[in-house]
Amino acid sequence: MRSTIAAALFVAVTPSFVGPAFAKVDMAARILPPPAAPGKAVTPFVAVPAGKIALTHVRVIDGTGTAAQADQTVLIDGAKIIAVQASGDPVPAGYRAIDLTGRSVLPGIVGMHDHQYYIARPNLQPDGRGDDPVMVPQMTFSSPRLYLAMGVTTLRTAGSVEPYTDLNMKRSIDAGTLPGPHMDVTGPYLEGAGSPFIQMHQLADAADAARTVEFWADQGVTSFKAYMNITRAELKAAVEAAHARGIKVTGHLCSVTYPEAIAVGIDDLEHGFWVNTQLDPGKTPDVCSADRGDATLAAMTPDSAAAKALIASLVAHKVAITSTLPVFETASPKYRTLPARQLDLLSVEARTDYLYNRNRSLQYPPQLKAELATAWTNALALERAFVAAGGLLIAGPDPTGAGNVLPGFGDSHEIELLVEAGFAPVEAIKIATLNGATYLGLAAQIGSIAPGKNADLLIVRGDPSVKIGDIANVETVFKDGVGYDSAKLLGSVRGRYGAY
Repeated sequence: MRSTIAAALFVAVTPSFVGPAFAKVDMAARILPPPAAPGKAVTPFVAVPAGKIALTHVRVIDGTGTAAQADQTVLIDGAKIIAVQASGDPVPAGYRAIDLTGRSVLPGIVGMHDHQYYIARPNLQPDGRGDDPVMVPQMTFSSPRLYLAMGVTTLRTAGSVEPYTDLNMKRSIDAGTLPGPHMDVTGPYLEGAGSPFIQMHQLADAADAARTVEFWADQGVTSFKAYMNITRAELKAAVEAAHARGIKVTGHLCSVTYPEAIAVGIDDLEHGFWVNTQLDPGKTPDVCSADRGDATLAAMTPDSAAAKALIASLVAHKVAITSTLPVFETASPKYRTLPARQLDLLSVEARTDYLYNRNRSLQYPPQLKAELATAWTNALALERAFVAAGGLLIAGPDPTGAGNVLPGFGDSHEIELLVEAGFAPVEAIKIATLNGATYLGLAAQIGSIAPGKNADLLIVRGDPSVKIGDIANVETVFKDGVGYDSAKLLGSVRGRYGAY
């Protein structure tokens, strides 16, 4: 309560740093431009060229959370879905029929925490020691291919260390010269003093935060992310400057608590409830706590007064929560080593580092394992409680340096973990598709299967509405009506993720 009161007082007395009025960004035009024909570097991965296509005898899981519909036909004309009908209905003349018996079609995944980089720890040793500084190499070649291969047709980068690279990558993908998803490019991290990452700009003050937002909005980014050491004043200035452009702000916070972030108007909070620090002992304003949210998560059981008050405030202020369960899954007693299919995609160095980290986690003392298991249980239950209260839960995997989360694979596994959390498979699919589109303001174009929407679709073997693990059995991914061969995309990056 004291932190909420302090935040409210802070908002009232902090000056605004918003400059002159700006035109609002047209998110649909910026993120989903008119499709370009696949170029020379993209055509080797095209399995189904754009045209009039009938996907016949397919199970439709439409992304709205409703029950799957068996034996349907989906008609695509160019980049758009024209109709969804029973397979017994006649297919119009001129359509190429593709028999998908035994397959399911889903909306393309809308990944909301999908970085284009990989955190590297120089000279990492089996005991966990490495050399400074921690580095963040860009995965400009491998990441977009992995995302597209596993069904991510639209993503938010949720933080960039090379924003010009991400912007140029997006432009190349949009032009058809590189394979990859549609991109909501997040600007450089809005980070305060004391960042552990040498590649990040450290904000000097609130005015610097506003200037940073305005500069990168001019360059073409469509979202921003506040980071762990930002102050309340810097966050408030960033939110005001972004909102003036019609751009949303999310945050992976620590120095600022969730109630304080709600008070200054943040739009989204990353990592579920793992990084909220409001109940951490000794938490002081604008300083990251020593516990970094661990104590808060341990204390905040879903039926606690603190959890109920926080969730009510999130819902009332329409603040979304991004679930990123894969990056925390090492806390789960059920976590298992990555299968060979994913290990084979890692570079030698990345695979070695992952196995070092995996072996260390197997040697945790029983008390630590028990604490992690409790945190995992609370985190899953809080996400369920948030949705039950009417909150907008969106999803992404956060592929970073632990090695246990790969682009694309992490997105589909996030959906599996949402089912583990207690959501029905069709609900979990909706969280990872239509909910993300809704947050982006693009639900009229993407996120579900319906006539008039973009033909961004995911074809898998099996029935994820019954067996959610089937969502990883990707065969073909349609983006703007072009069908891409998942196996060929994966083959092109085998052994390369973690290198480039």
